[in-house]
Formats: sequence, structure tokens, C-alpha cells
Amino acid sequence: MEVSWIALEKTRIGEFRVMENDRWLKVKEFVKENVGESAHANWIQPIELKEIKNSVAKFLVPTRFIGTWVHRNYGDYILQGFKAQNVKIDRLEFVTLNLENKNNSKNQKNIKSDTYKENLEEKDLILPSSPLDERFTFDRFVVGKPNELAHAAAKRVSDGGKVTFNPLFLYGGVGLGKTHLMHSIAWSIKQKNNKARVLYLSAEQFMYRFVQALRFKDMHAFKKLFRSVDVLMVDDVQFIAGKDSTQDEFFHTFNALCEQGKQIVISADRAPGEIDGLEERIKSRLAWGLVVDVHPTDYELRLGILQAKAEIQMELNKDVKIGEGILEYLAHRISSNVRVLEGALTRLFAFASLVGKEISIDLVQECLSDILRTSERKVTIEEIIRKVSDHYNLRMSDLVSARRARSVARPRQIAMFLSKNLTSKSLPEIGRRFGGRDHTTVIHAIRKIEELKMTDVQIADEVEILRRTLEA
Repeated sequence: MEVSWIALEKTRIGEFRVMENDRWLKVKEFVKENVGESAHANWIQPIELKEIKNSVAKFLVPTRFIGTWVHRNYGDYILQGFKAQNVKIDRLEFVTLNLENKNNSKNQKNIKSDTYKENLEEKDLILPSSPLDERFTFDRFVVGKPNELAHAAAKRVSDGGKVTFNPLFLYGGVGLGKTHLMHSIAWSIKQKNNKARVLYLSAEQFMYRFVQALRFKDMHAFKKLFRSVDVLMVDDVQFIAGKDSTQDEFFHTFNALCEQGKQIVISADRAPGEIDGLEERIKSRLAWGLVVDVHPTDYELRLGILQAKAEIQMELNKDVKIGEGILEYLAHRISSNVRVLEGALTRLFAFASLVGKEISIDLVQECLSDILRTSERKVTIEEIIRKVSDHYNLRMSDLVSARRARSVARPRQIAMFLSKNLTSKSLPEIGRRFGGRDHTTVIHAIRKIEELKMTDVQIADEVEILRRTLEA
């Protein structure tokens, strides 16, 4: 009987534990609805409910920084979430993971609320890295001429070993594969060395954590965390432009890691020298290593991406057939970026599966009418500036500068001419994009190029080549 009673008690404890976990999952969903997906992933997901006892919810947290932040900023939401589950909670307690282990072994008193042991060992800190997308790996990255250098550089960094170029700086427009490559590097490094401390986050998240560390006087933990990694990866670094204090801390973090021989990988939408509001010393540091332009996709690369993604979709939707020439049609019509291209293919397969039809041209036009309509004219002024700069071996900043040398002024006029003819932007808007120039300057540039096209064969040919390149 005694054995049966003990077994029964263990069963009840187990059932109670399952109930606790179920309630915590619902509380996390409640918090996510109120604070958003990003905040939930960064702050709530890393913590674990240990127990509920005497109206106190006790949590295990990876670091002091996370525990302090959750307690002070999301504590009320957690309490409200428990209340919605009819669970009475009067207080939240947070204990760091490594401290909990020490307490269990040495019977020390748990440290509660937002008070933590200061001398945490760096090896015990769990990095608050942004979630990595399982789809973004090297074996799923389609390589073509526009991205082959970026891919090769990313593979080299992922091999580990001695740092050969630091940082690796990837730049290019939206949806061209920068984030995919960064995630791929992180996955590859972790696969080869699961003890490697890889921290991946956006520049916005770096700034957010820095501001909170200042606010709560926790800079020691912040510095200790960011300067103890093996690989630091910062996405969209242009977001720290104009933020002086954040730039200062980023600069010192960058230098500290470089001095230790740790790898840094950065991405942005522009080259370092073209990011307005970024301190010159940071521009200089970012240009130290290998700066790689991830070019817009060409037709062949878009088709290759579609073929690779279509194979995956056909595995998931075995009943769906795709007509001949459909992928070629999509690769030609949708040239904005890879994200739009992949989204269009996913929508097509889902639609075809639901209606039970083969993917034909008619179905494509019915299902993707909005995407096809917006893709009719997707050339941007930024792309025009980039192409014209490349063609004349200039920097993008030259075309928007005040320089009046003929070697710069003529390409600038051509870029303005193409902007008027290939985009729907107004003359004042075009002028603003070219360094804040007046619309009369744009009118003069357009008329000048129109005249030269009639009299200068070389200019006419160059304008035509650029136009075709931009419309391809």
C-alpha cells in the first residue's frame, strides 16, 4: 500500500507539473499578443517556469540582464496572464541558470526578484541571440553570378579557424540574400563547433539592449556579454546611424573583438562609406575587412531559385502539378527581390492545392494579380544610382555630392534622366534623391541628355545599355 501511495503521489506531482507548463504556455501566448512577436522571441522565450509555490512563480533565466529586463518591463503582463488562467500569483522570482545549479548543490539561498550574483562566469552566460531560421542554410542558398562572391566569403568565414578578413561586410537591397547568408554562417559554425559563442542580432536590437543597460545601470553585464563572443553578427547596421552613444559602444565592442581575433559579420543596405550619419571612425573600421556587394538578382539566378523552391513545394504538395514555362514566366515578371519571388511561389502552390487545379498561366494571373501589377515597374532611383555608378566606376556618394567635375556631372545627369523615364517619381523627389537638388536642375539634366542622345553616339549607346540593364 505504501508503494502504491508513493506512486500515486508521484503521478499527481507529474500531472500538476504538466498543468503548470500548460498554463505557462498560455501565459506566454498572452504576453506575445500584448508585446509583439519580436519582444516575445527575444525576452520571454528564453525564460523557463521552474515552479509555482505559495503564490510565487519562480523562473530560470539565462542571464541577469534578461531577468532584470523581463521583471521590470513584462512582469505585469506575466501576472495578468496568470490571472487570466485563474492562477493567483503575488510575486515573480528570477534565478539565473548557473546560480540555480550552485544553489542546488550547495544549498545556498536563492536570490530573488531582479537581484543576481555578479560574478557569473562568461562560459555560463547564454547568449540572447535572435532566432535563426532553419530554412536559411548554405545548402538552400542558390548561387549565381550576382551573389557568388558573397557566398564564397560567407563560406570562408563559416569554416572557422584563423580570421582572414574582419569584418565581413555584406551590403545590398532588400530581399537579396544578406540575412540568409548570415544565418547560414551561424548554423554552419554551430554545427562544426557547438561550443562556439555565436551572437546574431539586428543593429536595432543592439541599440535596444544598450539603451536598457544604460537605463538600469547594467553596463558591466552588457559589455561582458557582447565582448565575450567568438562571432558577432549584426544585421542592418545602418540603423545605428545618427545614434551617437550607440555608435560609440559599437565602436569599442568592435575594437575589443578585433583585438581578441574574434570574427565579426555585418550587413547593411549600403556600403560603409555611403551610410549617412555613421561616424567616420566606424566607416573606416567597417571597411577594414572584405566589403561585398550582393547584387540584384538576374533572370538566371531568379529561375534557379524558383526551380529549387518548386522542388520543395512539390514534395509538400504532391497533388499539385505545375505547367511548362511557368517558372520562366515568374522569373521574368517578378524581379523585385527573392522574398517576393518565394512568396509568390508559395501562394501559387497553396491556391492550386485548395482549388485542385494545375498551375497554369491563367491561374498565375488570377492568383498573383497584385504582385504582377506592382512588378510592372520596380526600378528604383537607388538602383539607378548604383548601376550608373558601377558603369562609370564612381562611388554612389559621388552622384549625390556637390562635385561638378565633368566626370561626375555627366553620369549624374544620365542617372537623373533614367530616373525620370524609368520611375514614377516626381521631379522634386528625384532632385531630393540626388543630394537635395532643385527640380529645375533635374529638368536641365533631362533636356541635356535628350540633346546629347541625338548628337553623341557614345552617350546614346551608354544610356541604352543602362536602360536595358535596369529593365532586365
